[in-house]
Amino acid sequence: MNASAATGRRRSPTADELAIWRDFVETTAQLRSVIEGRMQSDSALSAGDYAVLLALTEASAHRMRSSELAAHIDWERSRLSHHLGRMEKRGLITREDCATDNRGAEIVLAPEGAAAFRRASPSHLHDIQQLFVDALTPDQLEAVSEITHAIRVHLSAPE
Repeated sequence: MNASAATGRRRSPTADELAIWRDFVETTAQLRSVIEGRMQSDSALSAGDYAVLLALTEASAHRMRSSELAAHIDWERSRLSHHLGRMEKRGLITREDCATDNRGAEIVLAPEGAAAFRRASPSHLHDIQQLFVDALTPDQLEAVSEITHAIRVHLSAPE
């Protein structure tokens, strides 16, 4: 906890802190852009497609309620609904009525979606290794893990 948090006073970031923040934001945006561009080029899947397919691949019976999927990938339900419509037209997923609740739908990984995910994963994992992991030492990777954990804990703490 920093000093201003301990005393309850708000302060603005210093110029150095703002420079670090800007560097962090710009670097992560550039990294995501390169990785997402390569994925689109290599597999014709968007980052959103991959996030949905990954969640369904890991889900029990390769299916999830749409509301659960939205929460899992941290998307608004309306955004997810539009995206799922495009994925359904491409044969990557199907929507089925929920057996336990007739108001909802379950999103099901279609065979073509499973195949697309399997085709995309090796090059995507290679890109993560090449562009992220290989750029850092083991100690730096551990530091990134600690930093991201600290930020997540801080974000989930009540104000």
